Amino acid sequence: MRYTSLACAALLAALVAACTTVPNASRAELERQVGDTERAFARTMADRDAVRFASFISEEAVFFSGPKALRGRREVSARWARFFEKPEPPFSWEPDQVEVLDSGTLALTSGPVRDPRGRVFARFTSIWRQESPGVWRIVFDKGCDVCDCAR
Repeated sequence: MRYTSLACAALLAALVAACTTVPNASRAELERQVGDTERAFARTMADRDAVRFASFISEEAVFFSGPKALRGRREVSARWARFFEKPEPPFSWEPDQVEVLDSGTLALTSGPVRDPRGRVFARFTSIWRQESPGVWRIVFDKGCDVCDCAR
């Protein structure tokens, strides 16, 4: 009986490790995944798809938007719903920087935010977490205005 318990414990530990270990993808592959994920996230604005937008946001995300941080998928989605109301998107974004930790668990994306005429008016910086193999969700997001001298 003792050996059966030890075997079950070992099997359980192996399963937990398998579920929490990041696959052995190269950093370049992970950066490609994250960049593609960021572009798909941005496409939700162009496609006017608020439901899909929300699917990229972690349940425990923090978005810095306005005077206080928005916490969690529900609060972020509710606040961002106003950006999906009109037929034309109020802005667009795309990453021009993507970096992934060597552990493959967290990534950063950053890039320009453009108005409908294509003028850059801000930059975003987002932190993504790999929540399961190949599934990246945004956990932190912050934009900042671009001053005239930096355009």
